[in-house]
Amino acid sequence: MPIDPRTPVLIGGGQYAHHAAGLDDALHPVALMAEAVARATADAGLSTMPNPDSIRVVSLLSWRYGDPAYVLAQHLGLTPRETVLTTNGGNSPQTLVNTSAGHIQSGEIDLAILAGGEAYRSRIRARRDGFELPWPKAPEGQLPRVLGHDLDMSNPIERAHGIVMPVQVYPIFETAIRAAAGRSVEAQQRISSELWARFSNVAAANPNAWRQQARTADDIRTPSSANRMIGFPYTKYMNSNNDVDMGAALIMCSVEKAQSLGVPRDRWVFIHAGVDCHEHQFMSNRDNFATTPAIELGGRAALELAGMNIDDIDIVDLYSCFPSAVQLGAQSLGLSLDRQLTRTGGLPFAGGPWNNYVMHAIATTINDLRSGAGTNALVWGNGGYATKHSFGIYSTSEPLQGFRHGSPQAQIDAMPRRELADGPDAAGPVTIEAYTVMHDRDGNPETAFVACRLADGRRAWGASTAAALAAAMCVGEWVGRSATLDAEGALTIA
Repeated sequence: MPIDPRTPVLIGGGQYAHHAAGLDDALHPVALMAEAVARATADAGLSTMPNPDSIRVVSLLSWRYGDPAYVLAQHLGLTPRETVLTTNGGNSPQTLVNTSAGHIQSGEIDLAILAGGEAYRSRIRARRDGFELPWPKAPEGQLPRVLGHDLDMSNPIERAHGIVMPVQVYPIFETAIRAAAGRSVEAQQRISSELWARFSNVAAANPNAWRQQARTADDIRTPSSANRMIGFPYTKYMNSNNDVDMGAALIMCSVEKAQSLGVPRDRWVFIHAGVDCHEHQFMSNRDNFATTPAIELGGRAALELAGMNIDDIDIVDLYSCFPSAVQLGAQSLGLSLDRQLTRTGGLPFAGGPWNNYVMHAIATTINDLRSGAGTNALVWGNGGYATKHSFGIYSTSEPLQGFRHGSPQAQIDAMPRRELADGPDAAGPVTIEAYTVMHDRDGNPETAFVACRLADGRRAWGASTAAALAAAMCVGEWVGRSATLDAEGALTIA
């Protein structure tokens, strides 16, 4: 049976990591994207860059262009019909691929360039040195089409308690995972650090990784001057590394367009299915912090739409901002932690350019598929606090039913949710459910953030800045301990 000419394919992927010596040779994010697009063009076997119907850029944090896709088009000398910007979130690159695949299949577009990049390392250097960067912006009034809808993932009560950053939340998940498994702190640290050591080994062999250095599990879990504790139980090496200047790009088109461009068949990678969904909007309302039902249902839906099961997947890249994210993803998808769960080396080692890591993962994955490392691949992107999820199923084999997209959101929304108590309503005896201890820049315990359960099953947030308690909570297991909250959320141990 001849292949449907509207079938979406990825024909090129490019990546670029720029280690600028200083601000004189720093590149702005669109310049990083432009280099990645040039590499994607060469990867597709094309001698000239194709003029796209659409240039689509992942939302970035290190520079405000207004319309970065327009600036990219100008930089490359391209004249797309439209310029597009995504909303925020580490899930955005995979969501962008899913959306673009649907637009190609429906005939809305024939060819799109997808790109993203961050020059956060250079931006921070400039801010530190008081240097004003001469980077370009789009003309006033030039606005992109925005794809997607932002999801506010922190409620006012969480913000009031100071629980707003991923570096606080993912270690809280780690303690919940540990307690649910019945492991000691030491046993859990071994699992996470050994997982991360395997990730660093992948990065060491990845020519596009920001850090090409293998680290031992002992190096990763042991605090040192170069590896201070940030949010117990996570050292610096266990945290995503956003201090990078990196760009990535993908070229997507219809089969008909690929043929007209003369792109060889062995450069084509098909996306069979995509799914987008999210957990309960606010983490306070999740039933528990040791499971992620939206990953389970979303991953299962993506596989079913592709006509596959997890055993058919040869190549996997799981979002890897922190060890707990990988553990939650692997558990929900039915994957062993012992198998290779990253193709790049992950955000701490290969680089975590804010919203755009997954575009690097997809570019790496399509190259691995072409090289014969496997036939089928699964990529999972994650945004927020393991909140927003996007899945893509890729293959060198063409899909029998075309690209298929879905979402189990209605099923997720109907799942159990926990009520949140606060203020005088939360005051009194509680049981510690999960926790972390944030450390200062000298590695000293500073503030304990604690998720608690009331006797009636509601959740409440507590914190303590008492130095002795913060230090004590870095030793042994505190999940399940009795404590007391006052009306302000101050925690004391019963």
